[in-house]
Amino acid sequence: MTSSNGDMRGAGAVLDTLANGGVEVCFANPGTSEMHLVAEMTARPSMRDVLCLFEGVATGAADGYGRMAGRPASALLHLGPGLGNGLANLHNARRASTAMVALVGDHATYLKDADPPLNSDIELLAAPMSAWVRRTTRAADAGRDTAEAILAARAGSAAGTGGVATLILPSDVCWSEGARPAGVPATAPERADADAVERAAKILRDDTRCLLFIGGANLRPDGLRAAARIARATGARLLAEKSPARHRREPGLPDIERLPYPLEEASARLDGHRHIVFAGARPPVPFFGYPGRPSRLFADDCELHLLGMAPAALQDLADLVAPAGIGASRPRPPAGGLPAGELTAAKAAAVIGALLPEEAVVVDEAISSSADLVAATAGAPAHDWLCLTGGSIGMGMPAAVGAAVACPDRPVLTLQADGSAMYTPQALWTQAREGLNVVTVILANASYAILADELARVEGVPGADLGRTRGISDISGLDFVALAAGMGVPGSRARSAGDLADQLRRALAEPGPWLIEAVLPSSARAGGGVRGA
Repeated sequence: MTSSNGDMRGAGAVLDTLANGGVEVCFANPGTSEMHLVAEMTARPSMRDVLCLFEGVATGAADGYGRMAGRPASALLHLGPGLGNGLANLHNARRASTAMVALVGDHATYLKDADPPLNSDIELLAAPMSAWVRRTTRAADAGRDTAEAILAARAGSAAGTGGVATLILPSDVCWSEGARPAGVPATAPERADADAVERAAKILRDDTRCLLFIGGANLRPDGLRAAARIARATGARLLAEKSPARHRREPGLPDIERLPYPLEEASARLDGHRHIVFAGARPPVPFFGYPGRPSRLFADDCELHLLGMAPAALQDLADLVAPAGIGASRPRPPAGGLPAGELTAAKAAAVIGALLPEEAVVVDEAISSSADLVAATAGAPAHDWLCLTGGSIGMGMPAAVGAAVACPDRPVLTLQADGSAMYTPQALWTQAREGLNVVTVILANASYAILADELARVEGVPGADLGRTRGISDISGLDFVALAAGMGVPGSRARSAGDLADQLRRALAEPGPWLIEAVLPSSARAGGGVRGA
């Protein structure tokens, strides 16, 4: 609602400013304190509101949208508890440096001191996952604060420091008049550090024991080609970060190996290099510490060189060390044929690699099956691969929602472990409600296979009864086809490689969402020795 002098309610100024900044979608799980935002949203065709049944779905969907759209989405959350429910996928978004504006409603300013039942310290909750946090205290400031949130999200995303900007909106700020929307200026791209690029060029020319480690936006076509030029010109070896936010893969582009997850394999892959140049990535560290095992992945005499997160740095480096005309691509191996017989993780990966459609968006939360899937899709048609960047599970199906909203003309395929699927299954309801073209393949081995692997690393710890503890990895008895049906998503169950191929073809051909439960040998019954979800 706008008054005669051009002022409006705070909620209207927030939404109009979001539109001015190119934020066109809000993934929402609102409550009473956000009703004025919801009312204003329904009056604005420029803002698409996507209802989510759980805050972790809303934040994960905003992450997936931001990765594929290249611009921020917003997530609307209810008070501190709602923010708390969304923190796990805000963590993944922060690690992916996805630009996102998290709108968190709060009690009216005059009620706050009375400590109502849902009261909490929202700033404290938001700070670890946010690059920027602000509470708006007057309707007159709503437009300005929203513009600054968008700019902060863009800046954090570009710098690789995390692009989640959290704006806290008390309900009386939203319903009060006296606000005006603000303009949101364009932001300049991050500039390369010329001195760092020159130093890296000298090292690459002078020493053959160099590794070029890339990540972030450098896993798009221009960056991949630049990295390949550098490697061909200097003899440097190439490696990519383990879990890139978005990895473009297509015939003709170099398919650079990613850092493996296991500590020993990662250390071995980094060993033997005198210098490591990081472009769009930071030096990796192990996920966890283990008794009696090193926490450093690099040799003591290895020198690390940081080019920063700006894609321009890698392009400038290629121009310095790689003469024009040096090739940057290599042919991909052809995709393999379709396997037959009982379904295994390797056969499931082969089926997906053979049938992956052109320009698919693959959302990978397959956990312990992920390596098989990445290898099997090396020869597939052009696609984008979204990874579990922060390791906080429950990202897969929500991120697929956001990717499908961002790219309605592209097929989205979620490769989902069964254990982590139970963290955010509510995403299926949103997929059905919005009619999104998402196919979810549940790699169901009835266990937390990754947990069994991790438990093996603590052998010998005093007091650890591993024979008994391994029982927590058994999650048999789940029926994902029934679960999907209850959310409005049709589904099927595949027990053989042929079943999976037939069902995947059908699911990809039909509009709207579909779920396939791919039944793999149970890691729990097999003693943890079978790779799976």
